[in-house]
Amino acid sequence: MTRVAVLVSGGGTNLQAILDAVADGKITNAEIALVYANNRNAYALERAAKAGVKAVAFSPKEYETRALYNAALISLLQEEKIDLVVLAGFLVIIPPEMVQAYPNRIINIHPSLIPSFCGTGAYGLHVHEMALARGVKVTGATVHFVDEGTDSGPIILQKAVEIKEGDTPEVLQRRVMEEAEWKLLPKAIDLFANGKITVDGRVTHIAE
Repeated sequence: MTRVAVLVSGGGTNLQAILDAVADGKITNAEIALVYANNRNAYALERAAKAGVKAVAFSPKEYETRALYNAALISLLQEEKIDLVVLAGFLVIIPPEMVQAYPNRIINIHPSLIPSFCGTGAYGLHVHEMALARGVKVTGATVHFVDEGTDSGPIILQKAVEIKEGDTPEVLQRRVMEEAEWKLLPKAIDLFANGKITVDGRVTHIAE
């Protein structure tokens, strides 16, 4: 059984999609063993509690240095014997030492079709503002492995979402979540938990 940790910062809508997928049998051979939040007021913690999942919260601001915070987070994951780390709206930069401790075992959901609208500063609503400002007709979401760059790890899954006339960043954000993010992230976890993802250099291969 794959032990999964979901790292969050806010409301936890992607976390809820994962919890629902586990309950519905869409994610198999995996258990959500831990929810960690860098924000003690994150609503995602309540979602975890309602699902009976262990939830832990502490902030980088509670540590004298970022190195001490990073060490505490890695220690938590190791103590919980985590096999897969899932970033679901987690707004803390993942340090190189964590990537090295979990090579090709950290996945992230990004609200665009990488390599478009990604990298430093491209997160949350900003991504959808960028897409609308550029005038693209299609956007989407991407699940990828996390490496030491920003949104640069091997791509696992992508799904396109249509941009409609009159879309605001908020409306587009919701559509991307509903049509892509909430479907892709649970699917990627299921694929990983069942040994169907392999990585060859920067390319992922999926056995359906």
